[in-house]
Amino acid sequence: MLALMFGARAESAPLEVYGRLPAIEAAALSPDGAHVATIVTDGEARTIGVQRLSDGKVVAFMQAGEAKVRSLQWAGPEHLILLISTTATPVDVIARRGEYWMAHDLDVKAGRAQQLMRDVPPGVTMMNIVTGPPEVRIIDGHPFAFLGGFHFRQKRAQQGLFKIDLDRRKTTLVEPGDLYTRDFVLAADGSAVARVDYDPGVGRWALKVKRADGWRTVQRLEAAFEVPNLLGLGREAGAVLVGQQTDNRTVLREIALVDGSWGEPLAVDDGAEPLWLPGRFTLAGVRSLAGDEARYSFFAAADQTRWNAIAKAFRGDRVSFVSASDDGKKVLVLVDSPTLGPGYALVDMVTHKATYIGERYAGLKEGDVAPVRPLTFKARDGLELHGYLTLPFGREPRNLPLVVFPHGGPAVRDEPGFDWWAQAIASRGYAVLQVNYRGSDGYGWEFLKAGFGEWGRKMQTDLSDGVVALAAQGVVDPKRVCIVGGSYGGYAALAGATLDRGVYRCAASVGGLSDLRRFVRQQRGEHGRGAQRWWTRFMGAEDPGDPVLKAISPVEHAAKADAPVLLVHGRDDTVVPLEQSQLMASALKDAHKPVDLVILKGEDHWLSRGDTRLAMLQAVVAFLEKNNPPQ
Repeated sequence: MLALMFGARAESAPLEVYGRLPAIEAAALSPDGAHVATIVTDGEARTIGVQRLSDGKVVAFMQAGEAKVRSLQWAGPEHLILLISTTATPVDVIARRGEYWMAHDLDVKAGRAQQLMRDVPPGVTMMNIVTGPPEVRIIDGHPFAFLGGFHFRQKRAQQGLFKIDLDRRKTTLVEPGDLYTRDFVLAADGSAVARVDYDPGVGRWALKVKRADGWRTVQRLEAAFEVPNLLGLGREAGAVLVGQQTDNRTVLREIALVDGSWGEPLAVDDGAEPLWLPGRFTLAGVRSLAGDEARYSFFAAADQTRWNAIAKAFRGDRVSFVSASDDGKKVLVLVDSPTLGPGYALVDMVTHKATYIGERYAGLKEGDVAPVRPLTFKARDGLELHGYLTLPFGREPRNLPLVVFPHGGPAVRDEPGFDWWAQAIASRGYAVLQVNYRGSDGYGWEFLKAGFGEWGRKMQTDLSDGVVALAAQGVVDPKRVCIVGGSYGGYAALAGATLDRGVYRCAASVGGLSDLRRFVRQQRGEHGRGAQRWWTRFMGAEDPGDPVLKAISPVEHAAKADAPVLLVHGRDDTVVPLEQSQLMASALKDAHKPVDLVILKGEDHWLSRGDTRLAMLQAVVAFLEKNNPPQ
């Protein structure tokens, strides 16, 4: 049952407050608890700052400008590792245009930053691209960063493990890997103890363990679809943790390094995410969703008691672990207030006091964060669905204009809490519906599997069934409904105008798919059969030439569109090519259907730039207000 609440509406915050980059994008506490590092922005440009907590003084900073800083991680108390991505085509090396990551070290004491993986070890041909976040170890008093990267053997790029001495600026290739190597797991001393090799062409997965005489395979699986994820060390140093899909659930299991034997699934919630605490290298606990509430479960009683005390101090808010000092005496958390939005706070477990670091979205005040309520309803075939309804302030929840806002993925899910895009739309006077349609993650394997083959079909009607449920309660006006989404949600918006007609007054797609045959063919050519298998599983096709793909491609049904369409796409989108929106725009124009195409210069699939992210939001809101006025 849906509980409806509304309050006195304050003057709406400008769209810039929601649409520009967050004032604080990320934060991390130093291992000694003395400093906090942040990625701060003025809405567009990024700056990395390191603040001393004892007196609030900024002791180091780095102007990043428009660089896309993806994460920061401490390596000892004096080094901060930054991951920065760029959209590029590595000429003569990797012909495919994509988003590539590089690592930088901000030396806090020296006050300077330097790109890592630039000093090439003797006899090694390598790239400065990295494949993921660093593993950090302190060895003989010196900080080391271990990074996955590419080196070349017989002119072929292979993933290996690089060891970087941050004090001495020395890089070493410590594990060459081979053509199919994907991941490594390190022991506390930094030595590689396990790795995974995966051949996507045939779907063969192998876990290898380091022995005195080299790497030895201890487990093999045929895994064309459900590829196990090597996550890190298990609860003890003698085992590694693997995330694996079984017949009916996603589980965490340990594999013993000594003989490769599988342990029983850990007694945790389905889909739980593993947690490792700073300064420790074995699994500490898991995070999961219990209904709509995040739950942290730690294996050690002391860790659980500490977290329970933190959660109790912020009762009524959604609290997420961010980082902690190595001794656990200081903990950095993200606190999501249902009335003020998210912000960072530092909890001192010795003094039992919390210090507010800063809000993520500067300028939000009470009344700018609309209430979000859980929603449960049944699809037309009886499947129970869950989602969230954001209600605009100052409007009685009767006959409201509605924006359906499907998430991307599709195999992810919406969670309760602050969503900048949904909140921005609600601030203009719309109710916003977010449905975790079949095929969404987080509800178990059977629910995920219910989405296989349902692109443009039941995954689509799950959205319109949500409209019907709200209209039946009188909450929304079924004649004043639009659909807006990004990525898969953009596809759903286009399908709403062309395949599930008669529901929406307008549809806005941001980086969405329109021609599935072309997309699947490109995926097969660029990423191999493994990528094709994943996509065609949800689309219900066996081959790029399967007529099913034509049947559920909005571009093929442009002449049937019954609502105006807005297409917004980043020129640097390497996930869904800009061509997908251009093809849809041409097809709609040829059919004499109302369509607008907005191309965002320099923008990627994730709306990483402040100016273009805001431009997208402004274009979408203007489109909604024109075609579905909120009053």
